[in-house]
Amino acid sequence: MIKKFFLVALFGILMIGGAIWYFLKFREGTAVNQNVPQSIKSMETVTITTKDGVQIIGDYYPAGAENAPMVLLLHMMPATRKSWVDFAEKLNEAGMGALAIDLRGHGDSLNKTDGTYLNYKNFSNVEHQLSIHDVEASVDFLKQKGAEKIFVMGASIGANLALQYAAEHSDIRAVVLLSPGLDYRGVLTADLPPQLRAGQAVYFAASSEDSYSADSIRMLYQKTPEGVIKEEKIFDNAGHGTDMFIHEPDFEGQIISWLKTL
Repeated sequence: MIKKFFLVALFGILMIGGAIWYFLKFREGTAVNQNVPQSIKSMETVTITTKDGVQIIGDYYPAGAENAPMVLLLHMMPATRKSWVDFAEKLNEAGMGALAIDLRGHGDSLNKTDGTYLNYKNFSNVEHQLSIHDVEASVDFLKQKGAEKIFVMGASIGANLALQYAAEHSDIRAVVLLSPGLDYRGVLTADLPPQLRAGQAVYFAASSEDSYSADSIRMLYQKTPEGVIKEEKIFDNAGHGTDMFIHEPDFEGQIISWLKTL
């Protein structure tokens, strides 16, 4: 009985001591808390309303300096804005800002201002095409934040939307297109490259086993006119869209280095 009482008491002392240690450690700031990247500390979740009344949710990573380039990040389907976290942090480290959004019907961008619930799984092709309004509203948001040099980067259907927007807006300095296609859910690209203006830049990337995207970028690259800065990258067995970052760890740095030249 005495032995059992002693063990219970010892256990209680250890638990109390552990709690005190944790409290003090928390107050001092653990190594993990102290090493949180600055981009995460300054990242702000924002709500952007499109002209057709959709509430778009985004993660905004401010740039550290005035007039720094800003990069709008458009995910593939069925991913979300969180697929860009690592890349957004690297952009911040390189002195650029970023805005990663959930396209309508994805992630947290599920509602219109009239209370209508949106789910991309139920979208018609026409409803997918309306996602261009998400891009428009997001670029406007960045301009309101003072951005003068804006790049748009997308994966899969996000790449198609990025190219469409850049073709229609010559003030977009550059687009980076990961695994675009000629037709994703009615967002067509075949006729867009000739609409790009001299001085704009476009980076096409795909993986060879992703034959539809690889064939698409070869055609789109050939259709891109003289005067437009263009780059083409085809990997082997690197996957689709942002999955290429996993299989090609240096790829993120290569894109950032290219953007810094513009």
